[in-house]
Amino acid sequence: MFGDLFEEDNEAFLGGGSKTQKGKDSKEDQVEQPPPPRGPVNLSGLKNQGGTCYLNSLLQTLLFTPEFREALFNLGQEELGCLADRNKPGAKVRVIPLELQRLFAQLLLVDQQAASTIDLTDSFGWTSKEESNQHDVQELNRILFSALECSLISTLGHDLINKLYHGIVVNQISCKECGNLSERQEDFLDLTVAVKGVHSLEEALYSMFVEEELFDGNNRYRCSGCNNLVRATKSAKLRHLPPFLTVSLLRFNFDFAKCERYKETGKYTFPLKINLKPFSEQADQAIADYDYELFSVIIHKGGCYGGHYHVYIRDVDELGNWQSPGEEKPKPKMSLKEMKINGLLDLDDPLSIIKTILAKEEGSGVRTDQLGQKLLEQVGISWNKKYRKRYGSIWKFIQQNSDVFYMDSDGSTVHLKCNKKPGLDSDDQTLLSSELLTCTNMSCEGQWFDFNDSIVLPIQIKDIQKQFEGKESAYMLFYRKSCLKRPSDARKNPKFKVPAHLIEETEQENMKLQKLRADFDLAKNLIEIHVHQGSKYHFFNGALHPFDQITSILNLHFDKRKTVRDLREVIYQQLGSKDDGSELTFAKRLPAGLHLYDHLTDDNESINNVGIKQGSDLFLWNGKEVNGVTLKTGIEFEPVLLNIICLNESKEITGGATEFKETQQCFARDTLLHDACEAVIQVEFSKEFNIYHQRKGQKFHSNNWTKYSATDFLKTISDLSLEDGDSILVVNPHNSDSCLLKQSGNELTLVLESEWLEVEYFPNRKSSQNEKKTVKVPADERMLLSEIKLKAIEELELEICLESKSCLRQIDRNGKLLPPVCGDATVNEAGVKLKSTLALCPGCAPTSTQIFLYYIVGADPQTEMEIVVEESTTVKECLKMLLDLTGLKGDCWHLRKVDWCYEVGEPLKQEDAVLKDVNILSGDTLVIAEGKLPPKGFLKLPVWIYPMQSYYSMVDQDYQTDEISYQISKLNISVSDVCEGELQYSGEMEISNEATVEDLKIQAMTLPYLHNISVPSAEFLRAWILEKKRPTKILKGNHNRLKKLNIESGSDICIQLLKKEENLGSKELLLKVQMSVPGEKQYYPAEDLIWDTTKECTALALRQRIASHFSLSLDQIDIAKYFPEKFEWMVVSSWTQQVTKRKKRKNKQCLQESPFYLKDGDIIGVKNLLVDSNKEFSTWKDDFGKEKIKQDKEDKKKRGQRVHFENEKTCTEKKPYSRCRKPEATLSINVGVFR
Repeated sequence: MFGDLFEEDNEAFLGGGSKTQKGKDSKEDQVEQPPPPRGPVNLSGLKNQGGTCYLNSLLQTLLFTPEFREALFNLGQEELGCLADRNKPGAKVRVIPLELQRLFAQLLLVDQQAASTIDLTDSFGWTSKEESNQHDVQELNRILFSALECSLISTLGHDLINKLYHGIVVNQISCKECGNLSERQEDFLDLTVAVKGVHSLEEALYSMFVEEELFDGNNRYRCSGCNNLVRATKSAKLRHLPPFLTVSLLRFNFDFAKCERYKETGKYTFPLKINLKPFSEQADQAIADYDYELFSVIIHKGGCYGGHYHVYIRDVDELGNWQSPGEEKPKPKMSLKEMKINGLLDLDDPLSIIKTILAKEEGSGVRTDQLGQKLLEQVGISWNKKYRKRYGSIWKFIQQNSDVFYMDSDGSTVHLKCNKKPGLDSDDQTLLSSELLTCTNMSCEGQWFDFNDSIVLPIQIKDIQKQFEGKESAYMLFYRKSCLKRPSDARKNPKFKVPAHLIEETEQENMKLQKLRADFDLAKNLIEIHVHQGSKYHFFNGALHPFDQITSILNLHFDKRKTVRDLREVIYQQLGSKDDGSELTFAKRLPAGLHLYDHLTDDNESINNVGIKQGSDLFLWNGKEVNGVTLKTGIEFEPVLLNIICLNESKEITGGATEFKETQQCFARDTLLHDACEAVIQVEFSKEFNIYHQRKGQKFHSNNWTKYSATDFLKTISDLSLEDGDSILVVNPHNSDSCLLKQSGNELTLVLESEWLEVEYFPNRKSSQNEKKTVKVPADERMLLSEIKLKAIEELELEICLESKSCLRQIDRNGKLLPPVCGDATVNEAGVKLKSTLALCPGCAPTSTQIFLYYIVGADPQTEMEIVVEESTTVKECLKMLLDLTGLKGDCWHLRKVDWCYEVGEPLKQEDAVLKDVNILSGDTLVIAEGKLPPKGFLKLPVWIYPMQSYYSMVDQDYQTDEISYQISKLNISVSDVCEGELQYSGEMEISNEATVEDLKIQAMTLPYLHNISVPSAEFLRAWILEKKRPTKILKGNHNRLKKLNIESGSDICIQLLKKEENLGSKELLLKVQMSVPGEKQYYPAEDLIWDTTKECTALALRQRIASHFSLSLDQIDIAKYFPEKFEWMVVSSWTQQVTKRKKRKNKQCLQESPFYLKDGDIIGVKNLLVDSNKEFSTWKDDFGKEKIKQDKEDKKKRGQRVHFENEKTCTEKKPYSRCRKPEATLSINVGVFR
């Protein structure tokens, strides 16, 4: 059922040298790495094949069940066959028990950290990577036992599983009338016990084998003895107890409300020792026969869709070396604020926070009136601000959680309740606690280990208690009878009862492993050393260089555990010469060449201790000179290879580019910067020269040059932190081109022809292409835009007076001229990208106190014009300026702003506010819109007329129209001018926001389409708010002011004529209810239903109101809410509810919240179940609408794919995240036929 349950070159400067890092060619990689030996506990783990942690846990449990292990070893090859014959035709080889024997022998006797289960899983017939699938260990336990039983048929071990694990449960039904007793036996290999709703193993066994079920009343039992329906009791007992009791905990359940699996993580205790006599049928056996001891706990960590298994096992035969893991040092107590900062405190769970606060008080409790203050001080959260709206007062919260907290008799102090085991009184609780504590402290309970795949660690008994609850908790329990005693020969003897041929096989495996480890150890300590012969090197340009790169280096592979003296002997032996007392010196290959450092002085030290590593370089010489040149050694004389650059003044500048002369040269770290530069430029160096520095890897033509000061000239290369590859630029300021060398502070920018800005001349906004002139101006990010403008005017041969009468403007991708850029800003500050185009246009750029605006008249973008105004200009002044410029007359105009998505926004109502205050910025577009704004405090509202005939109706339209006309005629209302079927626009009204809803209705009666209708009073009108041309909200309370109802200017108002007076309250909802036509996918005309939600707004209350309206009983109707945008219906059921995670409490659901969001005007469909058995609410119109929505989505998708194809771009369609899980795979073990 629970399938899918549980789910790491640089070549040397001199050339010819080998790589110094471990790679393909290292000796260590060429030798097979042997498996590591056993750890300190002397127990072997099992390798995980990718998803076999469940198998490993069960196999270790079976191994440390001595009786099972020895029974398996007692089966010889004469019965099981020989693995060597497995492929011979006709041979009956029982592969599974044979491989299990081999695996157990390896785990007992082979010196390796972890054994492999590959051969065993191959014997299962797993050939399609089944080992990578994750399965349930409880399921494996049953399947493996079944496979072993089938494999051992017709052998002495045919009843191995039956003897050790088979038990019997008897179910009995006793008749209360005649005393007849009927029985049914059930065999089991493991007991499955419930976890949900119980708190301990004893409680679960009590409910299974002690409590009786009574058949009475409507649930009587038909007795086979008296053949009557009688009162009876049903019970179950353990009839036969096996030597080994396996208990499977049902921690995985299914939530039918959410339709998903979940794991029970609540506290579930189990004892180390248990007596099963109260749960057994036979009571005449010795008490010792009912006593069981825990010896294995399989643990699952994770959830129901993924996790990991490991197992705690008691070493009955003491095969391992158990050492106390030691007490964990108590961590310093963390304050609640620290827990909050570290994310250890769930701020959405006030229950756990208050429990933590009370737990810190250590039983003294907290005064009720101080609990809120404690919360504020220790967590920094106010109860009233964070939790009161949802949970009520803190006093109420404490009372609601009386199972967690209790108060003193006077209610002044609140305490935290101690957890007690359910079903036990205080005496039983004390007895059980002391028994558990005694068991925990008894050394006779044995040695416990944690087997976690390859890792085996010792644990203490108290660690088992940590597996009572949580995501990492016990999943299977294994008990053994206390009366089972082990022979003394088995203690600390892993070879006990192991067959001789398996002992011989494991000894050969150990010899093989010893040889592999010795070879690998040698390879691991073998390093490559490069010895450079001093006689074959010469010194120039600040470093050592070989005459011949091949013959100058001696490459050695040497054991780093040997001494320096041993190394010398090998070197002289390889060179074929005698030890002449030469020095061995550490060397390093640098970009400049080879440099020497420290001497090897102590010949008795090991190679590893003196710092010689893989790929180290050593230099063999006399310690003073090389070919007559005395050398300076050490890091302070290390050569640095620098790039020295200066302007090549012998060549002219062509095409805007500059010629540079670059020289690479080495200098020792103690060389002065002054001396280094003078050696390169070969002229006397003076303070007038400018020196710039750039780090390695930077682009040459960039702004990453830093100028050195005059005091830096006398510093050494080491003091200036210069490294190999750094560049030094030496510039004579009298001969450099100021246009190509731009200096800002201590930084320099080199400008080449590749960096430019294109300037296009626009004599006016509507210039043709023939009138436009273009020029490229060399530029960089630090140049002022005024310099670029001046240079462009010169290149374009324009009048110089244009400099003060023109500006530069950027051009967007559509060719639109953007606002002018400030001339005092740099290219970078103005956001102008190099190699882009700027427009040179007439007109001055706005100053810092001015705003550049676009404006259009109406909605025509072709009328767009430009204006520069002061920031202090008011909205009214700006409107007047624009009206003067456009020649528009009158005062029936106002301004609106175009937003970022080019849509016209709301009117700028604050006419006396300055532009800056209403968020008008440079580059914004204003629209001169027709219409005068209402005075301050007044609203301008468009008014619509509600259709006389509801568009919700689908049948009997003629009847409905006639009925409404008749009802209205009785009120002397004329309907001649009312348009049916659609909302009819009636005009605009201007009304004060202090007016009431009644005033609005009275004023609406004066508008067209209503002034000819005789309406008795305002109570015969209903006022709606329209959203997307749909009535969504009713203006309720005739005396409520529009200001209080948050009515804004421009809100669409819809007026509906009524047949009777109406004045709805704020808690009343107006719904459109319509009864379905039996047998047809349509509805009768809708009816108005007023529902008072003062008491409650639940599904049950709504169903009761609708049932009362149609004179039907509650169980005779079904109702659903209509969502017209989606053409969908959502059934409103009185069973709909929410369950809180904390207390599993059912909350009443408010229909005005998710998912219904019930509001005025919503359509409610009603089904009369007496005459209509079809519970489908959708109509033909809905089916058509859904199909149209689906077709629109497909068309949109096709259009998107076509656009992507045309643009040759790859685009992945965004989809909501959904967790994809692998399909569940069945668990099976293939067994041959041995009957």
